[in-house]
Parts: sequence; C-alpha cells; structure tokens
Amino acid sequence: MVVPNLEGVYRFLLTPRWLALHVVVLLVIPAFVFLGRWQFGRFEERSANSERVTANIEAAPVPLERLASAGQQVKEGDRFRRVTVAGTYDAAHELVVRRRPQEGRNGYYVLTPLVTGSGTAVLVNRGWVPAGATADAAPAVPAAPTGQVTVTGRLRPGETEENSGITDRPGLPPGQVLLIDPGKIGQGLSYRLVGGYVELTEQQPTPASAPAPVPEPDVGAGGGLNLAYGVQWWLFIGIALGGWVLLIRRELAERKAQGAKETAGVPEATTPAN
Repeated sequence: MVVPNLEGVYRFLLTPRWLALHVVVLLVIPAFVFLGRWQFGRFEERSANSERVTANIEAAPVPLERLASAGQQVKEGDRFRRVTVAGTYDAAHELVVRRRPQEGRNGYYVLTPLVTGSGTAVLVNRGWVPAGATADAAPAVPAAPTGQVTVTGRLRPGETEENSGITDRPGLPPGQVLLIDPGKIGQGLSYRLVGGYVELTEQQPTPASAPAPVPEPDVGAGGGLNLAYGVQWWLFIGIALGGWVLLIRRELAERKAQGAKETAGVPEATTPAN
C-alpha cells in the first residue's frame, strides 16, 4: 500500500495564488468580528435609549423645577420626561422654527416663552403649523392664550448643530430660527431661560385654537436591526471559513484525480525475455 506524501499533496497551499487567498481570509475574519461587535454595541445602546425614552413618556408628570432650572442644560437621561409648569406666555417674543416637516408636509414649530416668575421662563413648543405660500412668507399661527396657563409636555434638551444635524445660518426672516437653542434665543430677553424646552401635550385652560400637536417620538425597534446586522456579520465569518475549506478540498480532490489519471496512463514495466 502506497502512503501519500501529505507534505507534497498540500504543497499547492504555498503557491502565490493560495497565499493571497489565505491573506484575504485572515483579513476579513477580524474585520467581520469588529463589525459584528460594533453592531451589537449599537443594539445595546439603542435598546437602552428606547427603554429610557419609553419609561420617561409613560411616567407621571413632575414639576419642571425638579428636573431643570434657568441656565442649566437638561440632562439626556431626562429627555422626553413629562413635566408640568405654570406661567404666562410672552407672545411678543414668540418664534417659529423652520424646516420642521410633519406628516409629509413642510412647516414650522411654534416656540413661545412661558414666563414662570422670579425672572425665569421656559420655551414651549406649542405645536406645528404648515408653511406659508412662499419660503419667506410668515405662517398662520394661532395666538397664544393670555393669562395664567398650566402646561404639560415632554422635556427636551436644547438643540445644537451636533445633536440635531441641522446647520444654523444667519439671515433668516424676523421671528424665525432653525434651532431651538435656549442659550442663543435667550440673549437680549429680560428673563433667564431653562436650558431646554417643553414639547406641549396638554394645556389648561384649553385654547379655542392651537397649533397641531407634535407626535410622540418613535422609539423604533430598540436596535433590533443592529442585532440582526451583528448576527449577519458573524455568520459571514462561518461562510468565509467554510468557503476557504471548501476551496482547499476541491483543489485537493482535483489534484488527486489528475494524479490518478496520470498514474493510470503509464504502462507497467515488463521483464525482458532471456
């Protein structure tokens, strides 16, 4: 029985073509591991954010002063927490926030300071109104209620270019802004603003007319897609290894078959006649 020379059989694995394939496999496997771990990290992050936002929305409202104060930025952990606050609207300093589509329509948010006393106020997003006939035309905005009101709404941190993805720019029509930035909006006002704003959900007394309510945030699937992508990247590791082994076995089988054919084609040696 002839024992095959294993070193010779697998020598093809050291040819330039196969060495290049080995390098590719060795590079893609750690890359897939990294991408899978990154997606799993995003899954955990988004799931935690989804749970926190859902809990904040479902929690009972608390007084605004328990979570925020003038000049103090709202904490990310309190985002969308329901709060109540009482005061009077300062309609003279009302603003509209550009580029805020809702239900597929262009429009504005209506931003009105609510003066709470003691020289402090909070910006209240009273809701959404459709855009005017042109980009520079002022939208029709229902008047803010007069007198004392009690507002219930979702607490939001102030907007920046970084956390909103919106680029601020000068030269807007009077009374219009792009970002709900209390620090910038509060410049020149006679009172100090809370470092965030309230997205109105309820108001007492109820006004006869008001902007359209802003919908609740879509918490999504809590990172479910990221989990699926992470599993997918790690499955690619198995596919890469399985494909690599399959190619080696196929090449080995072809070489053995070729060797058998060559051996079968050589005539057997004969003994010369005396």
